[in-house]
Amino acid sequence: MARFLRFRRMVNVISETFMRHGLLKSLLALPLGLTALSAAAQVTTPNPILFVTQFPIPGDFATIGSVFANHRGNVDLVGRGGDLYIRYGNGTLRNLTREAGYGEAGVMQTSNAIAVRDPAVHWSGNKALFSMVIGAPSQQFQFITRYWQLYEVTGLGVGDTVQITKVANQPIDANNVMGAYASDGQIIFVSDRPHNGEAHLYPQHDEYESTATPTGLWKLNPLDGTLQLLQHSPSGSFDPIIDSFGRVLFTRWDHLQRDQQNDDAGNPYGTFNFSSEAANSVPTTDRSEVFPEPRIAAQGSTIEGFTINHFFPWQIRQDGTEEETLNHLGRHELHSYFNRSFNNDNNLIEFISEVSGRTNPRPAFNFLQLTENPSVPGQYVAIDAPEFNTHAAGQIIRFNAPPSTNPANVIIDYVTHPDTEGTTPSPNHSGHYRNPLILSNGSLIAAHASEQGDAGNLGDRAFPNAKYRFRLRNMTTLGNGFQGANLALTTGLSRTVRYWDPDVLVEYTGEFWELSPVEVVARTAPTPAAHPIPAPEMTAFTTKGVSPTQFQDYLREHNLAVLVMRDVTSRDQIDRQQPFNLRVPAGRQTPTNPTGAVYDIAHMQFFQGDLIRGIGGMANPRPGRRVLAQTLHDAAAVADNGTNPGGPAGSVKIFSDGSVAAFVPASRALTWQTTAPNGTPVVRERFWISFQPGEVRACDGCHGVNLQNQAGQGASQQTSLAFLDLLDRWSVAAASQVFSNSFE
Repeated sequence: MARFLRFRRMVNVISETFMRHGLLKSLLALPLGLTALSAAAQVTTPNPILFVTQFPIPGDFATIGSVFANHRGNVDLVGRGGDLYIRYGNGTLRNLTREAGYGEAGVMQTSNAIAVRDPAVHWSGNKALFSMVIGAPSQQFQFITRYWQLYEVTGLGVGDTVQITKVANQPIDANNVMGAYASDGQIIFVSDRPHNGEAHLYPQHDEYESTATPTGLWKLNPLDGTLQLLQHSPSGSFDPIIDSFGRVLFTRWDHLQRDQQNDDAGNPYGTFNFSSEAANSVPTTDRSEVFPEPRIAAQGSTIEGFTINHFFPWQIRQDGTEEETLNHLGRHELHSYFNRSFNNDNNLIEFISEVSGRTNPRPAFNFLQLTENPSVPGQYVAIDAPEFNTHAAGQIIRFNAPPSTNPANVIIDYVTHPDTEGTTPSPNHSGHYRNPLILSNGSLIAAHASEQGDAGNLGDRAFPNAKYRFRLRNMTTLGNGFQGANLALTTGLSRTVRYWDPDVLVEYTGEFWELSPVEVVARTAPTPAAHPIPAPEMTAFTTKGVSPTQFQDYLREHNLAVLVMRDVTSRDQIDRQQPFNLRVPAGRQTPTNPTGAVYDIAHMQFFQGDLIRGIGGMANPRPGRRVLAQTLHDAAAVADNGTNPGGPAGSVKIFSDGSVAAFVPASRALTWQTTAPNGTPVVRERFWISFQPGEVRACDGCHGVNLQNQAGQGASQQTSLAFLDLLDRWSVAAASQVFSNSFE
């Protein structure tokens, strides 16, 4: 009886505490089978788990838990008081940051306060990367700027002495997050450092809300400070991993559309174009945009309005070359609907997945927090979540995409019920999930919040109480056949903290979020696959007697790449949203016996992503710039491409075999479109792509062929006339340069 009374008093105390903080409702809303205070010993793991705790920020726009713009370290966006933890297989916990002397142990968080994020384990299993931001205001209205920086932690074993050191030679005045070890031990990470390092361009704004965004993936050699921009993302890249095939996989925000802040005639957002990217550029009254087509179709226009907004899986090699969507997966393989380009051609139809004839029966819209199954190379899990209102938490999805798998054969599987993707409560909605992790024994864990509806604050600014309460849990099969959260990996990690945000004194007592688990285990570092110049392009080098090494050295010296398109009249058979009856005047036509309208294409016009769009008014604009597509004007590329008589600015000729070859600037986002002989756009690229200095990149067409094109043919393997011509012109120019230099 006495034991029962003691237990009853303990329950009453806990209940009163939760009632004071508005938490009882959340606990009562837990799905059946969940226990709020599950004992850690009930879950064993084959290896230790590194994870972080984070202050539960209720807001979900551009804060630490958001889908995008989650990279900034300001105290109003990421609270202080979180730590880096390791959990051993039997449930024992160690607070690594506290052991190493980081963080404020007391309630008030000031100069030594920290937040942590993004642990990633080295191949040896003996150390790990993570990001940490240090410092909070010591008094009200004190605004301080603090950046996320990369750190390395050692001493992960039981009884080891932990050491944390800052990674040397990383960008200082930038947020560096989401680090991963390359095969050679260098560090690949996400940063908001301007693509060319110019401070006046900071921060880069995304293409949607004109909110600060990361600029892409970077690679750092900490030993000598070599820093390389692996890919430039106008709206941001996130969560890079190195998969078992040595590929760098990551999530990228694909948002190549016109500026929605610039739509209204009254210009309420104060958008304008700078004269250039240069430091001495000036605001102008020009607000024009040239690519792609407008977001909203004009009255009576035959051109449909165009928008695009999703987070797809992408891949590059560890040197930054060959950027493309993972296995060339695109909207046709993954989405359920999108519109056609023109409304006056009966051949062009809206894409509807159910009637498209594709293999994949289950659509997915976003691919967040991608990870690989360590036991099944090429099998990946990710989160499909809305871009707002769920702290980047949603449905767990799974798919197989090793390099050998054709994108047409990739199937999306739903691990948790489809209802968990959104915020409409239902009996099948088991809450929201993020940071999925398959362990080496095949079991699945994830950060889970039982809340089914929108994120929000049950408290106020001074005493926040986030509706979402993320805890690490293992997964189990539910009665509906889908997986759902089961037992917690900890008993809950609570503390009381207080900090200035900086205007209001924020106070919170309760559990911190548990996020970003990674397994601490040694793995063999994959050898990056060789990527020789493809055979058709090597044939061109041999035919013209040009040394590929000398040619690529020239490209690197001038910060250039070369793009070869073997046959742009050939498009994948499932793509009936843009014109596919294409013909080069007096040249190739695909299909050869078309039905309906035929489009003549004569030029390929290129656009480079320039940071020239300002916002907030010309008199007092907000810091930073948005990328706008501008006709190719890079001096080195334009000079080497030469003139294209009759073509639009920034264009090169499409040759009679349908091929295109062009010099393009490296380390800058690019896109392109085919045009009619008079310069009218016909087929537009829908994604930004960046190239590395010295890269010779070849693709079979535009849109590239998965299994067959509209004429029932496979991907083009021809040696293109355009590339032969480019090498001819380059070798003549190179010989002339050598001849001229001989007199110096």
